[in-house]
Amino acid sequence: MLQMPHIFDSQQHPDLMVFASQILARLLMAAVLGGAIGLERELKHRPAGLRTNMLICFGSALLTLLGDRLTANVGPTGDHTRIAAQIITGIGFIGAGSILHEKRSVTGLTTAATIFVVAAIGIACGAGLFLVAFFSSAILLVVLTVLGFWEERVGYKPLTMSYAAEGATSEAVMTEINSILDKMHLPMRWCQVGHVDGTCRVVFGVEAVREQHEKIMKLLQTSTAVSHFTSISATEQE
Repeated sequence: MLQMPHIFDSQQHPDLMVFASQILARLLMAAVLGGAIGLERELKHRPAGLRTNMLICFGSALLTLLGDRLTANVGPTGDHTRIAAQIITGIGFIGAGSILHEKRSVTGLTTAATIFVVAAIGIACGAGLFLVAFFSSAILLVVLTVLGFWEERVGYKPLTMSYAAEGATSEAVMTEINSILDKMHLPMRWCQVGHVDGTCRVVFGVEAVREQHEKIMKLLQTSTAVSHFTSISATEQE
């Protein structure tokens, strides 16, 4: 009967404390790096935040360690990477759960890609490749923060802006809004129509870059069918 190797086998590891410290260092490194990336996601209010990224990185490192130890006594025929390879399959399900498809818009792709890279960083930590894990984490943070800030400044990052337009009738307001969006080839993500103090109020959302939003507000401001409009809120898209 095949006996499962024990991770704290004193015969295989005479210096048990050194071995335990190496395992602990790999797991702690995974938790710290995953937490750093998760903190950036948490501050931006993304679905996968601090705890999620920390657990993904820590779990990937732990599974990598287990894959190595469980095949230690099997011999040259043992596949040390089999368990680690299955991490990618499992992470695919988690990443797919973070992607949302609504009408003609897809969100969560950056979150899914971040989860994929965080799992790879965890595998590197579990394998003891600390420099690879550290520099990969640094590059990922630069991509998420610096490039994200640059995209926002130059106006490349899409924003979902909510607008509230008021007019005499809902038909006139909707016709004007649809005309503006059709000229700019932009879809309306959602729309609500109501009446406030005898006037028609249309609240709608549009996904576009900052320059396009500025043009929408300018056209609504000069429209004769819209007596008053306000921009309610803006949400960054990934």
